[in-house]
Amino acid sequence: MDIDRYIERIFSLKREDKAAFEEAALVAFEYQSHENAVYAAYIKALGVSPSQIDSIEKIPFLPISFFKSHDVICDGKTPNVTFLSSGTTGMTPSRHLVYDPSIYTNSYMKGWEYHYGNIENYTVYALLPSYLERDGSSLITMAEGFISRSRSLHSGFFLYEHDVLYHNLIRSIENGEKILLLGVSFALLDFVEKYNVKLPADAVVMETGGMKGRRREMIRPELHSILCKGFGTDVIHSEYGMTEMLSQAYSKGNGIYESVPWLGIRLRDMNDPLSLLEKNSTARGAINVIDLANIYSCSFIATEDIGRLHIDDTFEVLGRMSSSQMRGCNLMVADIM
Repeated sequence: MDIDRYIERIFSLKREDKAAFEEAALVAFEYQSHENAVYAAYIKALGVSPSQIDSIEKIPFLPISFFKSHDVICDGKTPNVTFLSSGTTGMTPSRHLVYDPSIYTNSYMKGWEYHYGNIENYTVYALLPSYLERDGSSLITMAEGFISRSRSLHSGFFLYEHDVLYHNLIRSIENGEKILLLGVSFALLDFVEKYNVKLPADAVVMETGGMKGRRREMIRPELHSILCKGFGTDVIHSEYGMTEMLSQAYSKGNGIYESVPWLGIRLRDMNDPLSLLEKNSTARGAINVIDLANIYSCSFIATEDIGRLHIDDTFEVLGRMSSSQMRGCNLMVADIM
């Protein structure tokens, strides 16, 4: 397989070209079903032969829990970067072994440009204390990439220096700069409890989710309402990504996410994890992702998130599967290796 040509193809995909996406997904499956020992063993445990897979609907999705217990990487590839999930204290973190970090860089940079334009035009403020305080965060890597490519000398990280961030935001407003404020939910809430600013209409306030045990969990409408009031914005943006992926989806408000052309979303039946659901704005299911950029790991991941998938391929994230639901899905996870 010519990986360089494959990567060039996926980053040239058009959102409306479903046939090209399916063709690329089948190419990724053919490669990973033979070169990724963990995925190959899982497929075999399901009683599926790779030769039987002739459409995207038949591709098996690897439960995301395998990233905690196995090295999910293609044979002969030594990881150059290892991303680790934050997780809860005492829990085993997920490990994403990344052979070619440049693919991740391409993915998040092209993904941002696809949704928001050139990152060079933004002053980037990253309020990500819980991520900065640990190693192996893919989100910090992405934020570092944004900051390094920003033309503003004021772009940077802020740990707990809310007063410095406040004065920088005021300076950016006065100078007419385009603002990206990327922050973990609890840190953004901490900030608006102390400061209120009126950001310009083109500012992007993006929460990356998670209270990380620092504050009580709250539903997205409540969180976004507080943040909108604090920042003087009409909407709060959100990012959907995870340690095990190399691509992101973004919401520009109201919790409706749009993927990049090389990232596909499917829903599976929570009572029958091997069955996919039809697109339906009211149906709830567990989220499966097809991340074509994740070529040296596994592009087909069954997550533990619950969501809705709309006819236009936008989607919502409604929460996480319960312990009992996860146990039900994990019945298909055998000790394969």
